[in-house]
Amino acid sequence: MKKFNQGIILSSLGSFWWGVIGVIYFRSLSFVGPLELVIHRCLWTTIFLLITTFFLFKWQKFLIILKSSKKIFILFLSSILILTNWSVWIYAVSTNQIINASFGYFIMPIMSVFFGYLFFKEKLNFKIILSIILVLCSIFYMLHEFKTIPWIGLTVAISWSLYNVCRKLIKVDTDIGLLVESFFIFPFALIALIYLFNIEVNYFSTNNISMMFLLVLAGPITVIPLFLYVKGVELSGLGPTGMIFYITPTFQFLLGYFYYGEIFSFEKFISFIIIWIAVLIYLNNLYEKN
Repeated sequence: MKKFNQGIILSSLGSFWWGVIGVIYFRSLSFVGPLELVIHRCLWTTIFLLITTFFLFKWQKFLIILKSSKKIFILFLSSILILTNWSVWIYAVSTNQIINASFGYFIMPIMSVFFGYLFFKEKLNFKIILSIILVLCSIFYMLHEFKTIPWIGLTVAISWSLYNVCRKLIKVDTDIGLLVESFFIFPFALIALIYLFNIEVNYFSTNNISMMFLLVLAGPITVIPLFLYVKGVELSGLGPTGMIFYITPTFQFLLGYFYYGEIFSFEKFISFIIIWIAVLIYLNNLYEKN
């Protein structure tokens, strides 16, 4: 019971970090621009993971992955997905669309269950099917009312759900897998940073040490909640931590609406009501299973 409670606390801290600290951090640096923020998130996540891998003595696990061409290929695919997810989320936070991003994280667990059925033939019960139908209804409603696809929320949800599919295909530690993914992204991020230096539109500069420090923090800001949440899953299980994950989009939504004053129309409110009903049904199903 003690381990279970520790897991709940850790996964709650990780979810809170994603939903509050991460949002405030990247939003406060929105003037830097989405491109440079994504670049620094990629670069310093790699550096931070190198440090943690060294101090946690995990190089053996890293080398084992390198011996498997299948794992390397799948981690290459997942690196594209995680880069897509990071890029779109940072773009949303930087352009006053945090609520739209939260939409993606509300539907992501339900979409992950759907992908589990598609790729792994996992069973769906009535409540899960109903949740999936309600998610589709919300998407079609937004498409009808706004004459546009809610691409930010869908990209966030689909990229992260497919990322989970890739990770489920191989058994690797979350942080070591992310380190391999980061190595795939690192050269492109470095080239992009050099390009920004060449055209002199970079904020990362020795002329502003405090700004350099803030941008370097993108690494630990990304990795720390990952460690907290994954450790919580290990101690408490997927079901309880799956419920706790909803702390993330809930706080994102609250910050976007109440703190940053993002526009939330009546039509969008209706679509979110449909999503929240789907989430409640999904959480009720998780509760019954656990």
